[in-house]
Amino acid sequence: MAASMAPREMFKEGVRAVLHTWPVLQIAVDNGFGGMYGQQKADWMVDAVQQYFHDNADLDQCEVEDFLSELMDQEFDTVVDDGSLPQVSLRLVQMFSQYQQGALQQLGHTISTLTQNRNQRAKVTAPAAQSDEESDGEETQVMECESSAPSGSRTDPPPPPPPPQEEDDGWTVVRKKK
Repeated sequence: MAASMAPREMFKEGVRAVLHTWPVLQIAVDNGFGGMYGQQKADWMVDAVQQYFHDNADLDQCEVEDFLSELMDQEFDTVVDDGSLPQVSLRLVQMFSQYQQGALQQLGHTISTLTQNRNQRAKVTAPAAQSDEESDGEETQVMECESSAPSGSRTDPPPPPPPPQEEDDGWTVVRKKK
């Protein structure tokens, strides 16, 4: 692989492998978070990240995290809070370091490892949507139980609230229940 590809293209393939195996991006694309052009946005993101590294040769991991977080927010309306952002950023920084040092064999090995893992895609399927509906039902049931529990424990109905009183200046005063 290293012999057949230019180093810059090899780094781009590495970025593609990292981003396309990132579960957060997979889920965003698969579920239409980026709109009807989600897959094209994901492909564009590969180019944008690769260009970001080339334009800023001495990037820190936190800078890459911020950039990826901003892209995910702007393009996919997604806030990444699963803890994967530091891992993805670190992997990209390491791959760029391999690219800069000319360790193309090592970079090629990393890419092939990632592409082999590409088959293990994160996927949200229809049964997960049904479980969401079930959980909504459970929440409703819990809410019903909670709302009926206090009224069931009382023996007397609560006293009616005092009628609102109108002050001389025309304002209505609403008193706190006692």
